Amino acid sequence: MTRLLPFPADLHLCYDKAPMSTTPEGTLLWEPTAARRSSAELTRYMKWLRETRGLSFETFDALWTWSVTDLPAFWQSIWDYFGIIAHAKPTAAMGKRTMPGTEWFPGATLNYAEHALRRRDGHTAILYRREDGVTRTLTYAELASLVSRARAGLVKLGVTKGDRVAAFVPNTPETVALFLATASLGAIWSSCAPEFGVGSVLDRFRQIEPKVLAVCDAYAYGGKRHDRRPHVAEIRAGLPSTKAVVCMPVFEGAPPDGTLAWESFLGPEAPLAFEPVPFDQPLWILYSSGTTGLPKPIVQGHGGILLEHLKAQALHGDIGENDRFFWFTTTGWMMWNFLVSGLARGCTIVLYDGNPGHPDLNALWAFAEEAKITVFGTSAPFLLACQKAGIEPKKNGLAALKHVGSTGAPLPADGFGWVYQAVKKDVWLGSMSGGTDVCTAFVLANPFLPVYAGELQSRGLGCKVEAFDAQGKSVVDEVGELVITEPMPSMPLKFWNDEGGKRLRESYFDVYPGIWRHGDWIKVTPRGGCVIYGRSDSTLNRGGVRMGTSEFYRIVEGLPEVADSLVVDTGALGSEDKLWLFVVPRGTTLDKALTDKIRTTIRKELSPRHVPDEIMAVPEIPRTLNGKKMEVPVKRLLMGAPMEKALNLDTMANRAAIDPFLKLAGAAKL
Repeated sequence: MTRLLPFPADLHLCYDKAPMSTTPEGTLLWEPTAARRSSAELTRYMKWLRETRGLSFETFDALWTWSVTDLPAFWQSIWDYFGIIAHAKPTAAMGKRTMPGTEWFPGATLNYAEHALRRRDGHTAILYRREDGVTRTLTYAELASLVSRARAGLVKLGVTKGDRVAAFVPNTPETVALFLATASLGAIWSSCAPEFGVGSVLDRFRQIEPKVLAVCDAYAYGGKRHDRRPHVAEIRAGLPSTKAVVCMPVFEGAPPDGTLAWESFLGPEAPLAFEPVPFDQPLWILYSSGTTGLPKPIVQGHGGILLEHLKAQALHGDIGENDRFFWFTTTGWMMWNFLVSGLARGCTIVLYDGNPGHPDLNALWAFAEEAKITVFGTSAPFLLACQKAGIEPKKNGLAALKHVGSTGAPLPADGFGWVYQAVKKDVWLGSMSGGTDVCTAFVLANPFLPVYAGELQSRGLGCKVEAFDAQGKSVVDEVGELVITEPMPSMPLKFWNDEGGKRLRESYFDVYPGIWRHGDWIKVTPRGGCVIYGRSDSTLNRGGVRMGTSEFYRIVEGLPEVADSLVVDTGALGSEDKLWLFVVPRGTTLDKALTDKIRTTIRKELSPRHVPDEIMAVPEIPRTLNGKKMEVPVKRLLMGAPMEKALNLDTMANRAAIDPFLKLAGAAKL
């Protein structure tokens, strides 16, 4: 299977460089200047609260406490501050207040796309770059025109409010326009990246029964053109609900048989119209990774997403109309949806389509300088791959760059240090943690606060994140379960076809009724920051000492001889079994000397209790299509689960990587 990922699984194989530098967790790396603080959108918002609400907060912590205590007042302030366009006004900010099922802004009607296209002038809305150098720009006026024509095309195909439009397409301006056209009608969007296998696409789209399917003939990746026409035919055959297939332009040439060419699909331009829809009208359907069983189709609404993204991007990310906002993502990752919402801030969103490591890992950084990107978003694995490669992005200049965003996995302290050493010494590094489930981050960047190595700056406004200990009590400065104890507007409205909400409750509310359990380990520091330690269901529990896998990887992958690694604890609740460490050696073999070095390093730097029982070499680490290490599926395999119940091969970026684990599971008596 070809790859087009937030972090391609093979990036770590591209280089053979020196080990990571060491930056202790908690090291102060950056502080905002007084000028930066005074010019921040968050400062303007707090001034507005004083002038219009009579609310004065001396610290961000005081503001956060109010935001999670008086939820109706906080979210009403976000509505008013950002000037939400309401076709019908709400009767209140909150109605029923339960999790799940909170009622937000009852009676209100609005439309997400109307806010994304509020600006209609000659300012650049989209800057697009394909890996082969193809570059295009669209102004806000041009984007509005294209959305109008795409909207007319959808109407001609019979798309109305509530219909699903599914897309198997790359990250292009046409994709953005088709999404906004879909939203303008009150129809529901859903997308997969074009490298997804046919089985993965059908596992997702069959559940939602789209009326219209958008496809591409091919996509660019790694210096090659990858033909998708045979896959299009298979996908179309597997979706009997689909009435029309539209082929988006990627390369010049005839569209696949049985599809409607983009130019033929587009209708005549007309004044843009926006269907007023209820606050909780479904906007899009995202999907869980689906590593075991069918991916969960997560439905999120117009109003909740709009408010959450405005808050996160403006108040936490300080993104404004003069920014060039980039995030490396595909249409199969929630960060694509988050990036597109930058249009509601009136900024320029920057799209990149291709392999971030082609022809080398400096490609995106060079593009950042050329495109004058101010906000550069990526994944933690990409930053770590750059670090291991020994590249120095600062050599590109990066004069416009002011903010580096990181998400997708915990960024260890060493990764923080590398950004300040190799990227830019005065850049603001915003490590975030959240999930597809809410299409945002719970813990975000903060323009008011310092950056400490390994620590995420603050919990999100309106997001009551807490750490629960084993007794379900909130703790500070201790590692616990990441929970959200008050509702958020962007929480899922439902899972598609989940009548009665059984799957939704089982996914988030089965452990603590009425409280969202996210499945991550978190520590809330006394200064209000957070440290994320990875998935709680892949925790290493040795001798009663629990540890997140991110700490383990920081130590093991800091060794110059280790390119990548995966750690799995096959112990269960109340019992211990083996701790397995799988490594991808770098330019060497896993001999006794390297094995001893790994054990000694873990004993010294981590804990004697966490020295692995077994260390094995593998050619590569299995990863999902979104680039995440498949810790839980491997654990299930090694604990005796049959393959069909332990993992879904169609969700893998590198299927062959699972073979050594299948062999081990069959041979070992665990």
